[in-house]
Amino acid sequence: MNWAHAHLIINHIPVLGVLGGILLLGYAIVRKSDEVTMLSFVLFALVALATIGVFVAGEEAEDMVKNLPGVTEAYIGNHEEIASVALVLTETLGLLCIVGLFLLRKRGAIPRWLVFTVLGTSLVAAVAVGFTAYLGGQIRHTEIRSDPASLAPAR
Repeated sequence: MNWAHAHLIINHIPVLGVLGGILLLGYAIVRKSDEVTMLSFVLFALVALATIGVFVAGEEAEDMVKNLPGVTEAYIGNHEEIASVALVLTETLGLLCIVGLFLLRKRGAIPRWLVFTVLGTSLVAAVAVGFTAYLGGQIRHTEIRSDPASLAPAR
């Protein structure tokens, strides 16, 4: 296994983890369940940790793929730029959740304003990680590129 392979394996964790956390948190809010809220906060914190690994593996994978046929610096640059934004958002989400878990331990409850702040942050993070995945797919998957020239058969 190499860095590119590792990146491809773990890059789904932020996308699926954030979406799963949103579903859990939404359920927790509707059911007014502190236990499920806590579970969603733990999931978001774990996703934040995993996202660091995804980002590091992506940095290493870049060196391996940048000279492959059909790969351009433009596609890599677009992916990397939004990945940086997604990383900041996901880490912010994880930090908010760690604060919430700390408050739960100290005060016995997570403040309602923090629950809704986490929900809003997770929705924004979901868009960022989803767009990051889309742009990452464009690096090697010409069929999802919006540039018709990239779909032309090789001569």
